[in-house]
Amino acid sequence: MPPHKRSRSLLSRFAETVMVGIVRAVFGFARFIGPERSAAFGAALARTIGPLLPAHRTALANIRAVYPEMPEKDVRALALSAWDNLGRVGAEYPHLADLFDFDPDATVPGRIEVDGIDRFVELRDDGKPGIFFSAHLANWELPAICAARFGLDATAVFRAPNDPAVARVLHEIRSGTMGGLEAARQGAAFAMQGALEKGSHLGMLIDQHFTRGVQVSFMGRPAMVNPILGKFARRFDCPVHGVRVIRLPGHRFRLQLTPPLDLPRDPDGQINVEGAMQAMTSVVESWVREHPEQWLWMHRRWRVPAPRPGA
Repeated sequence: MPPHKRSRSLLSRFAETVMVGIVRAVFGFARFIGPERSAAFGAALARTIGPLLPAHRTALANIRAVYPEMPEKDVRALALSAWDNLGRVGAEYPHLADLFDFDPDATVPGRIEVDGIDRFVELRDDGKPGIFFSAHLANWELPAICAARFGLDATAVFRAPNDPAVARVLHEIRSGTMGGLEAARQGAAFAMQGALEKGSHLGMLIDQHFTRGVQVSFMGRPAMVNPILGKFARRFDCPVHGVRVIRLPGHRFRLQLTPPLDLPRDPDGQINVEGAMQAMTSVVESWVREHPEQWLWMHRRWRVPAPRPGA
C-alpha cells in the first residue's frame, strides 16, 4: 500500500475510534440519567433540530400528499410529532436491555405490554418456519427483543447506519439484547433462506423504498417494496404475521402480533408474491393511519420510477 494511502487508512481508523468513544460517552450519559429523561431529551432535541434538516421537507411533502385535506398547521404538528418519536427512539437505544420488562405473570404492569404473547409461544414451539413483517413505528426494535426473551428462534434483518461508529455501537447493543441478526447487504438472502430452512423465523421491516421491488399501493399512492418476504412465503408456504409497536403515554409500549395473514394465491395454489406484499403493506398502512405521529415520515417512501416509453 502506498504511504499516502496507508496514512489515510490510519487516519480513518483513528477517526472512527474517536467517534466510537464519543458515541459510547453519549450513550453512557443517557444510561446515567435514565430512560424517561433521556427519551424526553432526545424528543426535545429532535423537535428542535429536525425541522432544520432537508428530511423535514420530505416529511411535510409526504404528509400533504397522503392527507391533502389536512390543515397546514396540523401537517406541521404531525411532522413535529414524528420527529419527537424519532428522537425518543434514538435516546432509548442505550436502555434497550432494560426497556423490555414484560412479565406475563406480573401483577403490576411494567413498561411493556404484549398482545398475542400466546402466539409467540405457539410459534416458538411448533417446530415450523415463520415470517414476521413490521414497520418503523414507535420503537421498532422491541419485537426482536421480545422474541429473544421468550426463546423464539428468530433472525432480524436490519439496515446498519451509514456512520460506522454509530453502526458499531448499535450492533453491540443489538447483539446483546436480540437473537439472530442479519445486515441487509448483498448475499443476505442466503442467510435469510438458511434461517427458514432450519425451521427458524425471519423478521423484517417492509415500509421503506426498494428500487428493484414490486409495486404496491401504500397510503393511496404507488410505492416500491422489497418482495423477498413474499418470495420466502411462497417457497416455504409458512405463516406470515405482522408485529407492531405502539408508543403509549407514561413511557410505555404495547406490542401486537397479528394472526397469520390469509395471503392471495395463484391458480396453482402457490402464494402470489405481489399479492402477498400488497397484503402486508395494507396491514402496515392500517397501522400508520391509526398512529401517524409514530411513523417515519422523513423517508422518501414514494419513488415509483416513471414508465418507459412504449412500455
